[in-house]
Amino acid sequence: MADLDPTFYTDGEIDVNPTDNPTLESIVEGRYSRRAVITRSAGLASVVSMAGFLGGCGGDDAAPTSTATITSAGVQTSSGAIGQLTATAGGDPLTGVQWTQTSGPSVSLENATTLNARFLAPSVAANTPIGFRVTGADPRGLIVSSDVTVMVEPGKIGFSAVPKNLDDIVTVPAGYQVTILYRFGDPINAATPAFANDGTDTNIGSRSGDQHDGMYYFGLAATGTTPDRTNSTRGVLCVNHENIVQRYLHPNGPSPSPRPAGEVIKEIEAHGVSVIEVARGTTGVWAYNQSSPLNRRVTPLTPTQISGPARGNALLRTAFSPDGTAGRGTLNNCALGFTPWGTYITCEENWSGYHRRDASDLTARSAKAQAGLMRYGRGGASGGNYAWTTATPVDAGDTRFAKFNITTNPTAPADGTGDFRHEINQFGYAVEIDPYDPTAVPRKRTALGRMAMEGCWPGLFVSGVKPAWYMGDDSGGEYLYKFVSDTAWAPADANAPNRIATGDKYLDAGTLYAARFNADGSGQWLPLVFGQGNVTAAYAPYAFADQGDVLIHARHAADAQGATRMDRPEWTAVNPGTGEVYLTLTNGPN
Repeated sequence: MADLDPTFYTDGEIDVNPTDNPTLESIVEGRYSRRAVITRSAGLASVVSMAGFLGGCGGDDAAPTSTATITSAGVQTSSGAIGQLTATAGGDPLTGVQWTQTSGPSVSLENATTLNARFLAPSVAANTPIGFRVTGADPRGLIVSSDVTVMVEPGKIGFSAVPKNLDDIVTVPAGYQVTILYRFGDPINAATPAFANDGTDTNIGSRSGDQHDGMYYFGLAATGTTPDRTNSTRGVLCVNHENIVQRYLHPNGPSPSPRPAGEVIKEIEAHGVSVIEVARGTTGVWAYNQSSPLNRRVTPLTPTQISGPARGNALLRTAFSPDGTAGRGTLNNCALGFTPWGTYITCEENWSGYHRRDASDLTARSAKAQAGLMRYGRGGASGGNYAWTTATPVDAGDTRFAKFNITTNPTAPADGTGDFRHEINQFGYAVEIDPYDPTAVPRKRTALGRMAMEGCWPGLFVSGVKPAWYMGDDSGGEYLYKFVSDTAWAPADANAPNRIATGDKYLDAGTLYAARFNADGSGQWLPLVFGQGNVTAAYAPYAFADQGDVLIHARHAADAQGATRMDRPEWTAVNPGTGEVYLTLTNGPN
């Protein structure tokens, strides 16, 4: 096959959403069109109200005055910052509060129908005033208003900008320095030699992986054995390794198919996650501790446990785990999350392209199974990224390469326990890792759903309130998700000695939701629960069997409930002061 070329790679970032669910683009267009109509209508209503009032006056009668008052104030701001607008009402109660801009560079007002509005300050080269007016109506319809001017200053970056250059080196402003903390190939134990960096190195599973991505720091006590969340000079750093630069892994670049086993093992092990101890020295320079007992690598071959509602599901059975409770490894790890009990969540993003599927499999699957594969980017035949499955096994029991081949074996049991047809269903999850315990088996938290997961960021943790995590599905036309635990937060669990067991408590039972946005600025979280709404056995094109099936095929469930299609939703973040959730949209080809 053409894509068995070892240089072939696809990250799966394609639009495989077949629904006609509304897109975020169309909703935004509708929202701003509606705003324009409302603004024009509000102005007309004011004119009509005043015309009626004036028509009721006779002769020399003095116009009545309102006993309502409104005063306004603005806070000086700078380019790129949030400008705050505050109004205070007095006397008779006001209705129909409305902020409008009266002068200066155009800005978009948020919360413009409340007493407290705000705007994102535009980029300016010199101090620039922007004028605003707030209006309101008293019980008789009389309009009161107040004007305010906000001064926007040019943005300040606090250091001299770096001139453009073509130097093959990281350049930083004067007064700053760059040091290398942890690079590809660095050994993570005393027994592994220094990295030669010429393609001859082996034991990549005992070295740093390639293409560092999301990472998170966990404070470590001075003893080096227990957590100390407040320690900012010694800790454990978890680092994702999303992908590889294949040509640098081998002395002469990758060999053609069939691939040598040694080359493929190096490439596989260069993916995954690093957990390493780091510390800040007396001179302020950070370094990692090569001999720390906490150091470890989690690769696509590391044993994992499947937890949550999909554990043991028929769609997770493989020759490696006939009961569907265990798996091997984590793959294409991109963004991340964390928990308040001190564990790391690594997210499996665009893993679909790594799985081989032969043309014979297209007719061997049921219509439902085919629909499931199509929705996750494996509807057609493909050799799989880097042609890993073409390598010859080391011995008869070696399935490290075969596990990436999801082609149905016609002589194997129909339940999937004799081949790896279901292996692809074991990827796409939030994977919890305990950074303080190298013996703890990583958990794939299926309750949070399966997708091209990009980030799993926690919301605010409030005693007695069920905590939430927010996730993006990084492919064209996909959705924003939220998981809400069934268990209310108990602050004492932040210091629980068994962190993975604490994860079982909060992450294995709860409700997964997908987001729907409306043109009026409102929205709903749509529950992805078997038997609710359209998430049933009658849904077409994917008839759900149970809640495990719903979570394994969360994309289909979100389709069924009418979630809003978005433009490659990636990282989520939560404001620790307000709980506001932010989402990055990467902007796909559409």
